[in-house]
Amino acid sequence: MRQILRKKPADTDWIQKQGLLAVKLAQIFALRPDIIGDEKCQQLQILYQHAASIPSENLHKTIEEKAPKDFKDNFSYIDDQPLASASVGQVHRATLKNGDEVVIKFIKSSNAETFEKEVKKMKRWLRILLIFTPKLRKVGNPMALLNHVSDYTIRELNLTNEIKGAKELMEIKKEVSKDFSMELLRFPKYYEKLSNKDILVSEFVTGESLEDGIMNKSLSWEKLLEFFRIHGAFIFGIGVFHGDLHPGNCIIDSKGRFVFIDNGAICYAPTHVHKTLFKFFEHLSKQEMNEAYHALLGMTNFDVKGKRLEKYIQEMTKIYDGFETKPVGEQSLTRIMMKTVKTAVNVAKAEFGEEAFPIIRALMYLDGLVIRTHPEVVLIKSMEPYLIEFKNNLNF
Repeated sequence: MRQILRKKPADTDWIQKQGLLAVKLAQIFALRPDIIGDEKCQQLQILYQHAASIPSENLHKTIEEKAPKDFKDNFSYIDDQPLASASVGQVHRATLKNGDEVVIKFIKSSNAETFEKEVKKMKRWLRILLIFTPKLRKVGNPMALLNHVSDYTIRELNLTNEIKGAKELMEIKKEVSKDFSMELLRFPKYYEKLSNKDILVSEFVTGESLEDGIMNKSLSWEKLLEFFRIHGAFIFGIGVFHGDLHPGNCIIDSKGRFVFIDNGAICYAPTHVHKTLFKFFEHLSKQEMNEAYHALLGMTNFDVKGKRLEKYIQEMTKIYDGFETKPVGEQSLTRIMMKTVKTAVNVAKAEFGEEAFPIIRALMYLDGLVIRTHPEVVLIKSMEPYLIEFKNNLNF
């Protein structure tokens, strides 16, 4: 956190040497220019997909030790140089004997072996911290953040979960297709017979990631809205969604379709959580502020009334003063949401447990995407047509 929040440039080599947990936590902040500034964000972007400074491992040694039997017999070409070397895995281009262009991904043992030890050590420190600052458990909740990061990373460390996760999202896409088309979404082709928990063979997707689009300034506002429509439907309308959809994990292919990759960490939001947050944002988008504040009370079992209710409404009114007219570059959704959570917890006794954090994190990514590409837009107003579509076509 000192590396991330200090004024001097972050030492990404040092962060990577601290292990997988440090890299995962840094990735969360890499989309938050409103918190750490544009320059620091750009430094941390390397931890997404162009992490050349993360040491590579020997693919052929991994194949010999962990690949399915006769693995190499299926290939006419395997590139010895990694296409990408990231926090969890390493990726190499290859060509199958049938001519298919693919990538071979394998789990990096140097990170996987130490990750669970890192998490256990961090949890011990957090338990001590929470004894002295108990309110953190309800508002900032570092334990919820750590549990979430730990859970989806452990699932990512078993590559068969990528195939399972993609199948689950594809099945949802098929189920809702009659009422809610997702023609712009697809998933890579996976070669299951050549894959196991340590090695994954999948289609090489031609295109550019959202991160590439951000860096070369080719990511249009219209395209971002299409992305929000699809990802937002999973988050708010269905409650089952890609749990780590940062800009490096979504590729826009040559036909303009979104390809979700690294599908190993699927998140599940309880109905009362994703529907309460949906109603809250729906009312905000319509500038129905009082209705929005009351909708958020769906996160509490406490009967909020009298002076407590009056105080809650007053505090929320202060937080959202002018919100509907300010662009994200001036007022980020994430900062507003953090203030909202604090007020809802402290005044209305709302419970934003661990099950709510994946949605909040997904919103941080979406908000961060907009801040980095189109800071002039009023995000909540732009969301309104899609929130209406979710309500009308996803069985609300």
